[in-house]
Amino acid sequence: MKDAGLASDTQATQGNLGRIFLLSFAAALGGFLFGFDSGVINGTVEAIQDDFGAGEVVTGFNVASMLLGSAVGAFFAGNLADKIGRRPTLIITALAFMVSAWGSGASDGSVPFIAARLIGGLAVGAASILTPAYISEIAPSSIRGRLATLQQLMIVVGLFLAFLNNYLIAQASGSASNAFWYGFDAWQWMYWIELVPAGVFFFALLAIPESPRYLVAANREEEAASVLESLGIASSVKEKIADIRSTLKEKRRPSIADVIQEHTGRIHPLLWVGIGLASLQQFTGINVVFYYGGTLWQAAGFTEASALLTNVVSGSVNVVFTLVAIALIDRVGRRPLLLVGSIGQALMLGTMAYVFATAAQGGASGIEMQGNQGVVALVAANAYIAFFAFSWGPVMWVMLGEMFPNRLRGAALSICGLVQWLSNFLVTWTFPILLGSIGLGISYGIYAGFGIIAFVFVKLFIEETKGRSLEDMSREVEATS
Repeated sequence: MKDAGLASDTQATQGNLGRIFLLSFAAALGGFLFGFDSGVINGTVEAIQDDFGAGEVVTGFNVASMLLGSAVGAFFAGNLADKIGRRPTLIITALAFMVSAWGSGASDGSVPFIAARLIGGLAVGAASILTPAYISEIAPSSIRGRLATLQQLMIVVGLFLAFLNNYLIAQASGSASNAFWYGFDAWQWMYWIELVPAGVFFFALLAIPESPRYLVAANREEEAASVLESLGIASSVKEKIADIRSTLKEKRRPSIADVIQEHTGRIHPLLWVGIGLASLQQFTGINVVFYYGGTLWQAAGFTEASALLTNVVSGSVNVVFTLVAIALIDRVGRRPLLLVGSIGQALMLGTMAYVFATAAQGGASGIEMQGNQGVVALVAANAYIAFFAFSWGPVMWVMLGEMFPNRLRGAALSICGLVQWLSNFLVTWTFPILLGSIGLGISYGIYAGFGIIAFVFVKLFIEETKGRSLEDMSREVEATS
């Protein structure tokens, strides 16, 4: 069948690329808040523990509670977006970010803090799946990868600015526990700063249109035509709407039940591939570095100030190499980046495992780096972040946003998002246990092993999606499943 979408995409690239980019950027602000909200906890853990008088178990849940909220938010957001639309669900997400930012900083104990972080987690989980879905549904196929990668770029920029925000405020006040502006503690302001980008995200969403693919699924074809025309593809609007309609179940909106194949009664096989991608991204241990960065480097013998500064350096590496991903993803494709990233992460994690396993025992942190071991560990950690940043970091989200057929995209993203955040929670929750029981060396050896598994998984199950329209991929999947 002729690809009506591809012809339209070419015209959109030439005609209204500026508008498409602005809409993608507005949606990707959700990724910024995703990153900021995930990273801000890094510099506040000890201050919160002292202020709240919390023990280790409660403190661990203070950190991990957001991840549970994210799992719930990711699961329900896709289904809600299929019912009321991508844009209204994103607006609700922006409001949740604002409530969480204020509530986290205003908390006077672990219970209200955990409640606020759970609300933030709902928003983070929702943003994690809705942003790539929305961008994929408005972007021309020729640049869809680069535009969808804006999500990951904004995530890492958010992480970086959260680390920088924490570092600067802690430096200005002397400690995260000290009073800062207007008599409030520094750690409170670390959370309240997020109100600014959350407000910008909210007002930006008021100006964007609904996804044309959602509008077609909701039988609002006149509105879909208007959006498609505004994206610069007026010459083939009718054909494009018919193309989208052909990949949906007639006169019925998508639902969570669509992940079950009618003729077999089994879960759609492509969903298992998405679940594999979502979980393996986390099982290589990336968020151990971002959530426990300060704790990790202090355990390796760094001072508190040096550990916080190291987080800023790692955040910078993350941003730079995400830009590399944007430059490469529509040129070399998704699959090659995943393969290179898997091997690179495994090698760097293996190097870190060796350094920590062979380090001398002793000192206040339990580890005494000798000779150039500290430098090797730091270089390997940042090289690991670089490999993640141009491969599994952005590419996983891009592929989840484009690999599923139109009729089950929302439902499949909900389930994959749930798995991704539960995997994140499992890794985050178990790291302190591994650190205390088997040490950093064996812990990083486990994460390196998952890097090898990720490489094999991509070789066996991942197909390239570069340059293909969502409708063509939808028909191909339906024909072969």
